[in-house]
Amino acid sequence: MSSLKPTQLASYLNKLVKSELLISTMIWGPPGIGKSSIVAQIAKEAELQFTDLRLSQLAPTDLRGLPVPVPPKAGDTNGTSTWYPPEFLPRQGKGILFLDELNMAPPAMQGVAQQLILDRRVGSYTVPDGWFLWAAGNRKEDRASVFEMPAPLANRFLHLNLEADYESFKNYALERNVSEQVIAFLGFRPTLLHKLDHKTPAWPSPRTWELASRLHLANLPVDAAVGEGAASEFQAYLAVYNDLPDLAAIVAGKGNAIEFPKEASSRWATTTGLTVRSQTPPEVLAVFQWLIAKASEEWVQLYAADVVNQFQRRKQLANLAKVVMKDPAIQKYLTHYSHLLTQ
Repeated sequence: MSSLKPTQLASYLNKLVKSELLISTMIWGPPGIGKSSIVAQIAKEAELQFTDLRLSQLAPTDLRGLPVPVPPKAGDTNGTSTWYPPEFLPRQGKGILFLDELNMAPPAMQGVAQQLILDRRVGSYTVPDGWFLWAAGNRKEDRASVFEMPAPLANRFLHLNLEADYESFKNYALERNVSEQVIAFLGFRPTLLHKLDHKTPAWPSPRTWELASRLHLANLPVDAAVGEGAASEFQAYLAVYNDLPDLAAIVAGKGNAIEFPKEASSRWATTTGLTVRSQTPPEVLAVFQWLIAKASEEWVQLYAADVVNQFQRRKQLANLAKVVMKDPAIQKYLTHYSHLLTQ
């Protein structure tokens, strides 16, 4: 089973949706990596309904429903019973029915889920046409409290394995206004994006770094979110920000006398800080001109990739292109993005 980065997983799931392939799909990956948030985002972008069921928190009767007596008909001495399905199961429209924490559910619960996944029905309930059935779970090596998935159930799924990826996290973090210090630090120390530690309840993951960002912005220590080891390294990295060049001056086009830092940690911090501050096309133009004059090509290319992604998410690429594509020196670094900028 090959591994996918978050952006690759999102692209794969989007193709399933656009092709209307109602194939049951299982997403595997360590905790805190964003499996459920990716699925929720897919549903939002496709304007689909989204029902998220945490199977580990349900009992079999919660999913199958409850038996309700049916009075005997005239002339009969015995009544019957019928199943009343739960109200949270979808009954109309199109959407994604997401069975999260599937393999954390006990065998009895997985047995009920198996009928839903294999037959798209359970008890008297039938999954409506147009609804995707996707699931997610942790792997055995993550040391989560998981149960073995029955072979007949596993054989009915597509299996996708999700892995942590800094570039995907960075794009997400820039969109969600995660602290630039967190983004820059993880660019400098990407191995700390996800580092499962079974000896402590707090350890770094994309989920906990987003929590750490909120703590940092509130001037609170981040060790409660990402653990003491990662928090210590992050705290040491914050000292880098005391020696950064005047980013506001660079964005304003007044950086001629300012040099690009020599230390790698400062370079990450500077480039990330400039990306966050580049809110308008003239500011992007000023930063490009400064980086081209002061930094090596790899840092200019890094800024180009990030700023194009940033403006694409805001649907402002046309305005950006009108300003920056007039400069031949900048065009060199935007060759890979010309098809986006000229749309």
